[in-house]
Amino acid sequence: MQNKIIGFLSFGVTIIVLIGALKLMNWVPSFVQEGFIREYKSVDEVKSDLKIMDIYIPSYFPQSFRWPPSAIWAQTRPFTAIVMEFRNVETGDVGLIISQVSSGARFIPDNKIKIEQVREKVNYSLKGRNVFLEVGTGKGDEPCSRLSWTEGKYRITVIMKSRPFDLLKIAESMLR
Repeated sequence: MQNKIIGFLSFGVTIIVLIGALKLMNWVPSFVQEGFIREYKSVDEVKSDLKIMDIYIPSYFPQSFRWPPSAIWAQTRPFTAIVMEFRNVETGDVGLIISQVSSGARFIPDNKIKIEQVREKVNYSLKGRNVFLEVGTGKGDEPCSRLSWTEGKYRITVIMKSRPFDLLKIAESMLR
């Protein structure tokens, strides 16, 4: 009888130790990798996890795109970067990408939308900011436009599979 009790206790202690070890193994990677790029479910999750309070979000969206973003990637190490992807309602393809990156970082996250042939490059003022607009075509002669500017300590880039009219409205709605 005493051996059975000791056996049950040993089994119970072994299970508790195993559960603790598994929880520790699950926790260690997230602690070690804190701040490195990963996918988030919402802008609020990015704000709370990475303590980034200045996230530039447009208040205007063309009807072909819906809030929330279909994907959000963010990091604070080695530099702060946030990338939001929006899918076209009709096609399901990524049609709009908004990125916010620390000003000094060399990071261009528009690999899903590329302007393959630039037809026009223009610098001008939008709500008092010096913005750089590129208009051209992407894959299959699809119209593409990219707008970028510096906002505080960030470089904001908005790239879209469309002509620049909606892109300018989106960018203007992001400016405070």
